[in-house]
Amino acid sequence: MAQRRPWQDTRVLLTGASGFIGAHVLRRLREQDADVHATSRVPPSNADGGTWHAIDLTDADATTALIRSVRPDVVLHLAATVSGARTIDMVSQTLWTNLVGSVTLLTALADAPPDAVVFAGSIEESSLGDPAASASSPYAMAKLAATGYATMFHRLWGVPVTVLRIATVYGPGQPDESKLVPHVITSLLDGVRPRLSRGSKLADWVYIDDVVTAILAAARRPDANGQVIEIGSGEQVSVARTVATIRDILGTPLTAEFGVLPDRPFDHDQRSHLVAADRLLDWRPDIGLTTGLGRTVDWYRNRRSAPQNSMSRQENP
Repeated sequence: MAQRRPWQDTRVLLTGASGFIGAHVLRRLREQDADVHATSRVPPSNADGGTWHAIDLTDADATTALIRSVRPDVVLHLAATVSGARTIDMVSQTLWTNLVGSVTLLTALADAPPDAVVFAGSIEESSLGDPAASASSPYAMAKLAATGYATMFHRLWGVPVTVLRIATVYGPGQPDESKLVPHVITSLLDGVRPRLSRGSKLADWVYIDDVVTAILAAARRPDANGQVIEIGSGEQVSVARTVATIRDILGTPLTAEFGVLPDRPFDHDQRSHLVAADRLLDWRPDIGLTTGLGRTVDWYRNRRSAPQNSMSRQENP
């Protein structure tokens, strides 16, 4: 008799399934034979597995109807507008997508909570104990407020939610190629010097496969309910060093143009603290930065060498 997979026949509602992290989570769940119901405002045309639902989570009636129809065992809430921009237009956009959508989902779940709810937060919510820096962008502020609501719904109405404050994620298939790692890789592959800010910021890089493992672990750990857990490498690496590592992997003499773009105001260094992840999730990162960047570089190289009509669906998660 074939061995039962850990997620076999578990009904999972996965929001933001067309995003970078969501696409990788969906792939892992499908490999484990989960019954995945994936949501997106606009489901991708090349959706790979799962039952897809087009929905705006800020629509309370539609969200409640979806929950009642799907009746999920587990909810993985990854839907978000992800942007570090400090522009006024991002206030309304992140407020509605990252906060109102999250609260609407929690409200819909409160009447009949599933076995587990995992919220994807951001390390940008915190800054090594500096509360002023935690609101350094509209994105960070909306995520911080959503975390507060999530823990409140747990305390008052028993929604079994765990918030994961995730550090800077990278890896194959990142659709926003303006992000540092894909921008540097694609620029250097094109023979172009990437234009960057000073490069002194310290980031906590975490490989996408490790993030997926953490999300799925949180859904299986009742002791993590109501907790806010940081997920990352626990190490600080400067942007300049990260770029140098990519250059070494590619073997190119090209260098980045540092300091030609302005630093973002109130930007701060990152570092996740992994004690809670180790204790509550039995989770530690497995993929080091050099290994992860090597895999990412290989993915971009392979994408460029593959015929246009036979490229992996992973290109457009």
